[in-house]
Amino acid sequence: MAIVKDNILLQLVRGSIGRQITIYERNGQIIMAKKRRPSNKKPTQKQLEARLKMSIAADIARDLMNDPAIKAYYASLAGPGQNAYNMAVKDAYRSPEVQNIRLEETDVIVTAKDEFRVAEVKVQVVDTDGVITESGPALLARNGVDWHYKAAALPAGGKIIITAIDLPGKTTVKELPLHSII
Repeated sequence: MAIVKDNILLQLVRGSIGRQITIYERNGQIIMAKKRRPSNKKPTQKQLEARLKMSIAADIARDLMNDPAIKAYYASLAGPGQNAYNMAVKDAYRSPEVQNIRLEETDVIVTAKDEFRVAEVKVQVVDTDGVITESGPALLARNGVDWHYKAAALPAGGKIIITAIDLPGKTTVKELPLHSII
């Protein structure tokens, strides 16, 4: 790969020359590189899974670009050589992370993070029989990371189910057994 500087001949040329060289522009620089050829190797299972995951992320990102507010949000995060669509694909590729669940009496405090933004956190309180006794959305704290939910009661032997949802709709579910806490 070579970066072309001050060459009048190549300033307006883009594309491939025969089967040897490709000329393209990235971040305002003209780059001349050996033409890539398709691989003759069969893709591995991991490669096929990664391609499927990327395909799903691209579909989600394409749908997100239809909302002007979300598109503007991603555009505000884009760096040089990136655009709103690139940021949306990056966000849709990974799910949010529930890092910590703390209990302070009947308050459930969830620390949830995403590379971009966690849109919503839902909390379910389940008793020992597996019946959901209460559920609802948690409220985002001022620090932008912790989510608070005020439970009516936390049944001993039950569990709390936390669902974190990011902007593209990817979810992460984490459970906390209450017998280990109470």
